[in-house]
Amino acid sequence: MPIHFGTDGWRAVISDSFTFSNLRMVSQAIADAVASEHWDKSQNVDQKKIVVGYDTRFLSDRFAGEVSRVLAANGFKVMLAQADSPTPAISFAVKHNHAIAGIMITASHNAPRYNGLKLKGAFGGSALSEQCRRVEVYINDNEEQARGPNLMDFKKARDAGLIQKFNPLPSYFEHMHKLINTEIIADNPQRFVVDAMYGSGRGVIKSFLQGTGCDIAEIRGEMNPGFGGVHPEPIAKYLGPLASAVSSGMGNFGVVTDGDADRIGAMDERGNFVDPHKIMALSLKYLVEKRGWTGAVVRTVSTTRMIDRLAKRYGLKLYETPVGFNHIADYMMKEDVLIGGEESGGISFKGHIPEGDGPIMGLLLVEMIASAKKSLYDMVEDLLADVGPAMYERADLRLSRPIAKAEMTEMLTQKAPAEIGGQRVDEVSQRDGVKYIMADDSWLLIRPSGTEPVLRVYAEGRSMDMVRALLDYGKTVAESAV
Repeated sequence: MPIHFGTDGWRAVISDSFTFSNLRMVSQAIADAVASEHWDKSQNVDQKKIVVGYDTRFLSDRFAGEVSRVLAANGFKVMLAQADSPTPAISFAVKHNHAIAGIMITASHNAPRYNGLKLKGAFGGSALSEQCRRVEVYINDNEEQARGPNLMDFKKARDAGLIQKFNPLPSYFEHMHKLINTEIIADNPQRFVVDAMYGSGRGVIKSFLQGTGCDIAEIRGEMNPGFGGVHPEPIAKYLGPLASAVSSGMGNFGVVTDGDADRIGAMDERGNFVDPHKIMALSLKYLVEKRGWTGAVVRTVSTTRMIDRLAKRYGLKLYETPVGFNHIADYMMKEDVLIGGEESGGISFKGHIPEGDGPIMGLLLVEMIASAKKSLYDMVEDLLADVGPAMYERADLRLSRPIAKAEMTEMLTQKAPAEIGGQRVDEVSQRDGVKYIMADDSWLLIRPSGTEPVLRVYAEGRSMDMVRALLDYGKTVAESAV
């Protein structure tokens, strides 16, 4: 089975395609790509230094060690994390230590049977798409030439100083202290629950807030590579344990991070899931109104239009991108961006790395609640009264056959309805899939998955009736597409 190295790296089922042998091949291709004249070496970086980190998945630590052996054999100095760490902490370490690249062993929020590898650029975010394409070229080239990976004994590499273990958290925390106001938190210490979903964000928020007086209960913080049998994705259906913890009085609200802690979710005191749409909108309001910050606002095509309404109010430039944080990162690197985020929970803001970061967004949420001196439920209600109402749902519909994105986009555009749910369709966008935007700012996005026969349908409406009407229309489209 060929290895497809995409813009977010490579993911596969452990012991099926994600094997030590295939991982060595991918690591060699990365070493070749980074050493080549095609790799961006214009920044102030150590061209021989690469940071390697890993999450809590099955064998992740061993896989990271194997990557390090290949890199060392190719003459790179490897900074290997001494324990499982959040992806954003590893990305920050790449930038902080002036490394030319970073590798994170993780399959993020995917099912427990998967593992993967994310490639990071020197700037502290996901590697550029052309860098990822270069890796894939070397994978194919090495296979065709029957060139195997270089490999160095781990102990010899350590003795030679080519592999050095390090703790990425101290410098990451020092950086976050510049962006999170712990004095506001200490003035009004919060009592809350952190749900690490057995991922590599475990212990991070609790450690950072030591000394602020907060009473923090962490759940699902122990090592469990099976993630308790669920996807470590911070969405409502996987958060039963967090709802139980909050309802039993362990805290007044909950904060949750995914398997590698680059995504955020939350829960109010009544057990309502507070999705990333609301977290991003609350954060935008806070950064402008309380901190007085300005800058562009970037959101993906599947993210709430509450963001648009706030940006318009504040006179801020707004950009809409295709799905994927790499598109947001492009803007964060080339202009002054206040906040950027996507519906899946990857959010970052001004002064931070161009990467979704669960811990820093969880900490910003704690700061906002401490500052507001209100409950999270009341803050969300105030937000919806101000720039809502905004109800949101997403459905993934399985198709009997894969369908080409271009084919689906053309069909959806040509057959665009005049109205859905009693609202006129005002605009049809093709930025990523097809998006119908209604007269009342409700919207329906339909986009085929690029990797499986699945149609992703996203809907935001001014009422749950409208959301249901939008989703029903999306399901009708899916049924007619096969």
